[in-house]
Amino acid sequence: MKDKTHGTTRRNFLKTTGQVAALSTLAGTAIPAVHAAENNTIQIALIGCGGRGTGAARDAMSVQKILNVPIKLVAMADVFEDRLNRSYKGLKDQYADQVDVPQERQFLGFDAYKKAIDCLRPGDVAIFATPPAFRWVHFTYAIEKGVNVFMEKPVTVDGPTSRRMFELGKKSVEKNLKVGVGLMVRHCRGRRELKKRIEDGEIGDIQFFHAYRMGGPAANIRRKPDNISELRYQIRQFHSFIWASGGVYSDFYIHQIDECSWMKGAWPVKAHALGGRHYRGDAVDQNFDTYSVEYTFPDGTKLFYFGRQMAGCHNEFASYGHGTKGCCIISTSAHTPGRVRTFTGQDFSQDKLIWAFPQPEPNPYQMEWVDLIEAIIKDQPYNEVERGVQASLVTTMGRMAAHFGRIVTYEEALNHPHELAPDVDKFTDDSPAPVQFDESLGMYPQPMPGIKTDREY
Repeated sequence: MKDKTHGTTRRNFLKTTGQVAALSTLAGTAIPAVHAAENNTIQIALIGCGGRGTGAARDAMSVQKILNVPIKLVAMADVFEDRLNRSYKGLKDQYADQVDVPQERQFLGFDAYKKAIDCLRPGDVAIFATPPAFRWVHFTYAIEKGVNVFMEKPVTVDGPTSRRMFELGKKSVEKNLKVGVGLMVRHCRGRRELKKRIEDGEIGDIQFFHAYRMGGPAANIRRKPDNISELRYQIRQFHSFIWASGGVYSDFYIHQIDECSWMKGAWPVKAHALGGRHYRGDAVDQNFDTYSVEYTFPDGTKLFYFGRQMAGCHNEFASYGHGTKGCCIISTSAHTPGRVRTFTGQDFSQDKLIWAFPQPEPNPYQMEWVDLIEAIIKDQPYNEVERGVQASLVTTMGRMAAHFGRIVTYEEALNHPHELAPDVDKFTDDSPAPVQFDESLGMYPQPMPGIKTDREY
């Protein structure tokens, strides 16, 4: 977009005044401040104002101090007014000078995403942090408007939308759009170094991975209250519904499935899984309490994934890799800090430590924005859509295997015909919800392994 006063493009202005390496700042190098005209500011629109969306907007604005690039939040959209108001207040309190979202640029409703994106100029950034079912709808409009995108994971939850997003990803590359996907572990500086050490043979040839996300009960919703529509209730409680999020399996477990696949340098081609619903009491959601999945990579190497959301059990949040000469810790107890390490032998003994990334480590939630904004400034190719869809699809494959009660391949997951929310692009306040409460079950439709073997519910 031309700056009529100075006769330059916003991107070129930033390119000459804001090219700053993130790591030099992190190392303590002093950087002179940039004083950019308003037209050279990177503008952000937040679509989906829940906790993750608010966090993403916060991380985006924090990059202004790291790269000395002016960044402003100028529009917000959600279907829930209370969430938009809460998000606005929190962001305004923390980033008063960077939040410029008057009432007329705060949009509500199922078409609010269009109004928010329309506030941007080509080259600005839209954040998509709504439930994943809406991702392809919002991305389609962003491509049409020539807007860069940061989209939260997962980006798809079924085969039909995965195929659609692959095609949209190609279109976004053709239009030179910069697109980040919220698999922030890929931007962790420590894990990048670990990846290089694995590739250099520090722990030998990879033999297998094992990963765990085990915690307390999650998404255990009760019956819908009377003061909200069925559709709005399901959107508000999206972790409880497979159509909206892929359930806790897709939304929670994708990170570790992705990070192990990254370390392997390949995507699993099939999944053999089990899972069950055990002690959910009067919860009516669609999730299992436990999942156990054996993923197989093309060369036969395995990733063993264990998920559990139950009270009173051993909790663990970690990922590990084992090679012929040693082993590694990919995640220690959370996404950040990773505290990645390599060891000789197989038992993670401190006296066999080879290497550990220095602490404190840069926050990957912030680093993914550093990388995206730098790509925008320098007009470098930057598009994570294909990888994001692949990670989402591999996660869907494992979920389907557990819910079907049989082995599912990558190709089957990709080409499966069941679109979980086929009319999501047409939703209005009066639309029926994609699933309806089953009075005979006393809950929403459930996966039934071995009985429902071609659909999840």
